[in-house]
Amino acid sequence: MTTCSRVGRIKLIPAADGFVRKRGAFFRGFAAANLLGLLVSGCATATLDQAGSLRSYDNMEQSDGMLTRSKLRVSKDEVRAAKTIRIVPTVFSDGTSVPFTAVQRRLVTNAADRALCAGLSERFYVVASEPADLTVHAVITHVVPTDPTAVGVSKGVSVAKTILLPGVPVPVPRIPVGLGSLSLEAEARDPAGQQKAAMVWGRAASAFDNGRMSEEGDAYGLAASFGGDFSQMLVTGVAPFGGVPSMPSMQRLGFLLGGAPKFPACEAFGRAPGLVGMVGDSAGVPPDWTDKGPVAAKVE
Repeated sequence: MTTCSRVGRIKLIPAADGFVRKRGAFFRGFAAANLLGLLVSGCATATLDQAGSLRSYDNMEQSDGMLTRSKLRVSKDEVRAAKTIRIVPTVFSDGTSVPFTAVQRRLVTNAADRALCAGLSERFYVVASEPADLTVHAVITHVVPTDPTAVGVSKGVSVAKTILLPGVPVPVPRIPVGLGSLSLEAEARDPAGQQKAAMVWGRAASAFDNGRMSEEGDAYGLAASFGGDFSQMLVTGVAPFGGVPSMPSMQRLGFLLGGAPKFPACEAFGRAPGLVGMVGDSAGVPPDWTDKGPVAAKVE
């Protein structure tokens, strides 16, 4: 089935070449599918705990994304009619076992609040302490810390690939061990205290997420993802999963890159790390190396 050149290289004849290529494609696809299954199965598990902070858990429907689990309800017309909104800072529930320091907890909760403020600013006028049409509050109900050692090994494998295979565009997934997870519940209430939207949200890190070499690394990134999902639900009045994602405004992109927020109320959550944060995320350094946290924390 083969012929050899004078320099000793094996050359496939056309018929065999097509056969081998098809077999090669099949085995590459088979291997990729198994690798994907291994990586997905290596994800941590996110729970949908109820901490009792919501006014009601009635009539919430399951609404899951590709990686996110959630239950939610939203009064679309009433939420869409609101013009102003206020954010009560996110906290950890009293019953949550928190393996973080005070600084780590502050970075995680603030990541959720900053993402909420950025997302809600797309349609609402965000106020600080003034009366508002809606008031948003989120509570962290469950957290699994990241294993910094496992992240360090993953980063080492990535560096080795860069050295051994320079210029080869082969992604290096994170080792699916020691992944963190985060669960929250949140709601939006009107001035009378009536619930207009609610969500119980949980997500675990995957092998495709950049890891940070710190216990709060995954929780920090997942908190921002939650802020994006919950704010999108309030902006659109529908579940944030399953549709085509909309492009963020230039102002929001500027804020995410470290620029000034659209509304002064968002300054309380500090400026986003921007490009420095992106580099830190890629390198896997702890969040507090690049994120200064909320403004209040800087004067403590």
